[in-house]
Amino acid sequence: MNTLLDLSDRLYLDVADFAHSTPHWFQWIAEAWTELGLLLFGVLFLAGWWRTREGSSRAMALALLAPIATGFGYVVSEALKSLIDEERPCRAVAEAPVSLVACPPHGDWSFPSNHSAIAGAAAIALALSWRGIVWLTVPMALLMAFSRVFVGVHYPHDVTVGLLVGALVAFVVMRAAERPVRALVETARSSRSSAVAWCAGRGPSAHAPAHSERRSRARHGAY
Repeated sequence: MNTLLDLSDRLYLDVADFAHSTPHWFQWIAEAWTELGLLLFGVLFLAGWWRTREGSSRAMALALLAPIATGFGYVVSEALKSLIDEERPCRAVAEAPVSLVACPPHGDWSFPSNHSAIAGAAAIALALSWRGIVWLTVPMALLMAFSRVFVGVHYPHDVTVGLLVGALVAFVVMRAAERPVRALVETARSSRSSAVAWCAGRGPSAHAPAHSERRSRARHGAY
């Protein structure tokens, strides 16, 4: 264990030195990405919900579960952080250069990285609910995790464990809750409340009558 921690310390120093050798504009991008990346995941959650309003109940259920599963990933990460009082490297590693962002105060522990846990959870949750988007979400999560080391507030092992914890929790939540949420979506889609039905979407059946009418008119030469 000590060998792995020593390796993480050395990697942290290497990344910190590299960060200080990069241009200021690149450092600014890395600093911004640590927060804006979370916002982009939020936009993808909304886009995933919107695109499944006309999809199957299962697709809508997975889209709704994606942000919930991500939230669970954060909660588990925060629980671990409260149990493991690891000081931030920007305070604990004496020979390290000054972090690019303000070092969090004492008591805001380092292990695991909550940003990385959220990113890992969001990447997997979106990948399970949106076919093909994994090629976007996984690189986003990896870049976010790396950015936390780059700006100097986490060790490499913090972000690695954060990614894994978030991804695992999200996967379990998505699989475990899919069936009950799917049933809930089907109930909402048949609701008399227009607001509830709009949020859940009408599903593919909403377009079936119009589609059938167009085919019927085509067969009778209406077009």
